[in-house]
Amino acid sequence: MNEQAQDTPSALIDAKIASIGDWRGERLARMRALIREADPEIEEQVKWRKPTNPSGVPVWEHDGIICTGETYKGYVKLTFAKGALLPDPAGLFNGSLNGNTMRAIDIRESDAIDEDAFKAVVLAAVALNQSAPPRARKAPKSASSS
Repeated sequence: MNEQAQDTPSALIDAKIASIGDWRGERLARMRALIREADPEIEEQVKWRKPTNPSGVPVWEHDGIICTGETYKGYVKLTFAKGALLPDPAGLFNGSLNGNTMRAIDIRESDAIDEDAFKAVVLAAVALNQSAPPRARKAPKSASSS
C-alpha cells in the first residue's frame, strides 16, 4: 500500500481499530460495518486529531455528520450528531440523554446490540440530514461599515 492510500480516512480508521487490540476494536469494527451496510454511500472521515489523540475520531457522514465512534476504557461510544431528533423505538440510546441535540449509544463488552434497530437509526439520521435545507454561507463582512 502506498503512503497516500495509508492516509485515507478509511485506512486511518482501519489502523485505529487494529491498534485497539481487544473487544472494543472488534465492536467498533462491527458497528462500522453495520453503518456501511445501512448506507453504502456513507463517507468516512477522521476528525479532531490532536497530540492527545493522534489517530483522531472516526466520523461517518452523509450530507452532514451521522455519528462518531470513540473507545473508552470500558465501552465503545457511538454519538449521533442529531440523535435527539431521531426515532429510537428499540431504546438504543443510553448516553448523552440530557442534551437537546446529540444522543449516544454506549456499548459495553457484554452488551448485545439489535443490529436491525441500529441500522434503522443510521438510516433515520441520513434521512434527517437529507431533509434539512442547505446551509447558507455567511456573506463576508465588508471593509466599510456603511
